[in-house]
Amino acid sequence: MSTLLNAFIKTIRHEADDVFSIELLPAPGMVFPAFDAGSHIDLHLPNGLVRNYSLLNSTEDAGRYVIGVLLDRASRGGSKCVHQQLRVGTTIPIAPPRNNFKLHEDAGHSVLVAGGIGITPILCMVQRLKALGRSQELLYFARSRKSAAFVDRIEALGIDVTWHFDDERGGPPDLKALLAARPAGQGTHYYACGPSVLLDAFERHCAALGYANAHIERFAALAVEPSPNAQATYTAELRKSGRTFVITPERSLLACLLEGGVDVDHSCLEGVCGTCETAIVSGVPDHRDSVLSAAEKASNKVMMVCVSGCKSERLVLDL
Repeated sequence: MSTLLNAFIKTIRHEADDVFSIELLPAPGMVFPAFDAGSHIDLHLPNGLVRNYSLLNSTEDAGRYVIGVLLDRASRGGSKCVHQQLRVGTTIPIAPPRNNFKLHEDAGHSVLVAGGIGITPILCMVQRLKALGRSQELLYFARSRKSAAFVDRIEALGIDVTWHFDDERGGPPDLKALLAARPAGQGTHYYACGPSVLLDAFERHCAALGYANAHIERFAALAVEPSPNAQATYTAELRKSGRTFVITPERSLLACLLEGGVDVDHSCLEGVCGTCETAIVSGVPDHRDSVLSAAEKASNKVMMVCVSGCKSERLVLDL
């Protein structure tokens, strides 16, 4: 398991309708590891839930993490706890930064698309590219100006930004047209973070336009059905400990491991955060996560044990 860090809540700031930013500093005796653009941290909340939030501040900030949290009206307890229970001056356990949404810093040009609270990892990327002097442009979509966080901070960067506020434009943006107007060279990388409807359209349009270097980060998991050839029951062997588990439809692989006392890092339980990524020694997993790329899934080198299954009768993990 990752060693948790104690973080001191220095400030909580209103950034937009239903959006708070939270500035975290190391508690006495703690040191915050450096992070790269696109990283997130896990908050271990007072109500017992663990939720991951993207770091939005500059990677050049030493010893400081800043996150942005939208109060989800359909919250299952995570964002509601953040907004209602966290207080300035208190401490909270956090996991060190992880990154499933890496920035390609050497790209000839970067096109970054943010929808609503999806601006948080994108803002970190924008600042990093600005510091490196790299060519970039930002497309920022929100339902209204008052619901768009960090607008002043973005404007102060002086970068190329296309703003789209639905209430001012009479509806959502024409994402396909906007992407088609961007540079199409192989040296251009495209990034998107936001609601699922935006990310689904982004992936679809990038594929249609032949944009190979497209990257997304999801806050909510896709519903992925088991493959037709997935095993209902299979055996999971742990190479390091030699232990064996029989996995049945009633419990996920992760649940079986945890119940058996196996120490496995985990957080979202939905296949979106990447915390439970586990190396595969042999066997064929049935990938059902929203983290790994198509190429990573095809390689069958790692899997997210919280949601994924197995296509072979036996799966050997590097645990």
